[in-house]
Amino acid sequence: MKASGMQQSGKSVQKWLIALVVVALLATVLLPLIQLFSKAFYDRAGNFIGLNNFLTYFSTPALSQSLTNTMYISVMTTVVAVTLAFLFAYALTRSGIRGKRAFRAVALLPLFAPTMMHGIALTYLFGNQGLVTTGIFGMLPFTWDIDLYGPVGIILAEIVYVFPQAYLILAVSMAFADYQLYEAADTLGASHWRKFWIVTFPSVKYGIVSACFVCFTLAFTDFGAPKVVGGQFSVLATDVYKQVIGQQNMTMGATVGMLLILPALIAFIVDRIVERKQYAAVTAKSKPYRIKENRTRDTFFFLFCLAVSGFLLLLIAAVVLASFVKVWPYDLSFGWQHYDFSNVAGEGMGPLWNSIIVALITAVAGTVFTFGAAYVIEKSQVWSGLRQAGYFLSILPLALPGMVIGLAYIFFFNNPANPFHGLYGTIWMLILANVIHFFAVSFITATTALKKLDPEFEMAAESMGISQVKVFWRVTVPVCTPAIVEMAVYFFINSMVTISAVVFLYAADFKLASVSIVNMDDAGDVAPAAAMSVLIVVLNIIARAGAERIAARIRKRSAWTNQEKEQVA
Repeated sequence: MKASGMQQSGKSVQKWLIALVVVALLATVLLPLIQLFSKAFYDRAGNFIGLNNFLTYFSTPALSQSLTNTMYISVMTTVVAVTLAFLFAYALTRSGIRGKRAFRAVALLPLFAPTMMHGIALTYLFGNQGLVTTGIFGMLPFTWDIDLYGPVGIILAEIVYVFPQAYLILAVSMAFADYQLYEAADTLGASHWRKFWIVTFPSVKYGIVSACFVCFTLAFTDFGAPKVVGGQFSVLATDVYKQVIGQQNMTMGATVGMLLILPALIAFIVDRIVERKQYAAVTAKSKPYRIKENRTRDTFFFLFCLAVSGFLLLLIAAVVLASFVKVWPYDLSFGWQHYDFSNVAGEGMGPLWNSIIVALITAVAGTVFTFGAAYVIEKSQVWSGLRQAGYFLSILPLALPGMVIGLAYIFFFNNPANPFHGLYGTIWMLILANVIHFFAVSFITATTALKKLDPEFEMAAESMGISQVKVFWRVTVPVCTPAIVEMAVYFFINSMVTISAVVFLYAADFKLASVSIVNMDDAGDVAPAAAMSVLIVVLNIIARAGAERIAARIRKRSAWTNQEKEQVA
C-alpha cells in the first residue's frame, strides 16, 4: 500500500513538472516567436497591413539583394568549409600522421573566439595595412592584395567560424567503421578510390549532410563577421541590425527576421529527417578500423593539416600581435595600452566583467534548467503527448538565429501587458536569451546522457519504495556529471562569444564584451577590439581546460558506480 501510494504521488509530481517545463518553454520560445511573426504584418503605427512589409522589402533592390548575398555567402562557405573539414577529419581518423592531438586542439580554437575576431584577424592580415598585403611592411619581395571588405572577407571569416563545427560532426562520423567491409573490398580487388566511394562515403554521408546544414545555417545567420569585414556588401543579419538599431523600424526588422529564419528552419527540418535515417554502422561483430602504413597518404595529410592549422594559428597570432603593437603599422613597439579600455568605445573593463557575470549565471541557471527539463521529459512515465510537445519545444531553438531570439524578446517582454515585463532591460533578460539560444544543444547532450542510464535503477527503486528524488541525487546526477560539466562549459563559452542574441537586449549601462568589440570596431578602435577578443579567448580556454580537468577527475572516481548500484539495490 505504501509503495502504491508513493507511485501515485510520484506520478502526480511528474505531471506538475511536465506541465511546468512545457509552460516555461512556451513562454520563452514559442510565444515570443509568434509575437515576432505577427509584427511583420503591421506598420510602425500598429495598423494591420498584411504582406505590405514583404512587398516593400522585395521591391527595394538594396534590401532584396541582401537575400541573394546571404545565400551566396552561405553556399560558398558550406562547400569550402565542409570540404576542408572532411579532409581534416579523415586525416585525424584514417591516417597515421603524427601530432593528431595538437592538430585537433588547433582546429577547435575558433570556438573560443567571437566571430568578430575572425574578421579583425583578416583585417590585420589582408586589410589595407595588413601583414600579407604589405609583404610584412616591405620586408618581403612580394605582396598579396585581395578585396577583403566584401564577399571575400565574409566567406573567409565564416569558413573559420564554421570549420570546427563541421570537423566535430565529421570526426564523429568517421570515428566508427567496420573494418570487415574494407577487408572484403580488398579481397575483391577494389582500388583505393573504389573503396572510398562504396565503403567510406556511404558510412559518413549522413554526417556530411548534417555538417552541410549546420554550416549553411551558421553562415546564413551570423552577424559578427559581416559586421566587421562586410563593407557595403549587405546580408540579412546586418539588414536586421540596420532596420532595428539604425532606422528604429521594428516591423521591417521583424520582416527581415522572418526571412532570416526560414532557410534555417528548413535546414533544421531536413537535418532532423536525415538523422532519423541513420543506421548503426558498427555492430557487436564489427572490427575496429585499422590504419595501414602509407607514407604518401600520411605525408599529404600531414602537410594539409599543417597548412590548415598554420592558417588558424596565424589568425590568432595576428590578433594577439595587434593587441600589443602600439600604433599599427607606424610604431611596432610593444605595450599594454590597448588593454586599457577606459579611453575608447569599449568603456573600460566593465563590459568584460559583465560578460563573465552573465556567462557564469547562464552556465549555472542554464545547466540546472536544461538538465531538469531533459530529466522530466526523458524519465517521466505520464502524459506522453505533452512530453513530445516539450521535446519539440526543446530542440526548436536549434533552428532559431540569435538575432531572431533577441528581436522576438523585444516584442514579447517589452509589452507592458506581459507579467514578465520587468525582466526587460535587466541582466536577467540577457541570461534568459543566452539560455534559450544555446538550450537545444545542451538539451540533446543531457537526453543522450540520460538514455545511457539503465532504467532498472528507477524500476528497482520504485519496487522498494525508494523515492525518485533520492535516485536522482544518488545515481542520476553522479552518472551524468561529465555531461553536466560539458553543458555548463558550453553555456559559459557561448555566452562569452555571442553577439547576435544580445545585441538588441543589453542596457546602455550594462554592455557586454562582445558588444564592446562591435562598438570599438565601429569607432575605429580596432586594436582595443583585438585586445578584448584576446581576453575572451584566454578566459574561454581556461574554462575549457578547467572542464577537462574536472572530467578527468570524475573518470578516475568512476568506482562510485558499483557502490551506488549496491545501495539502490
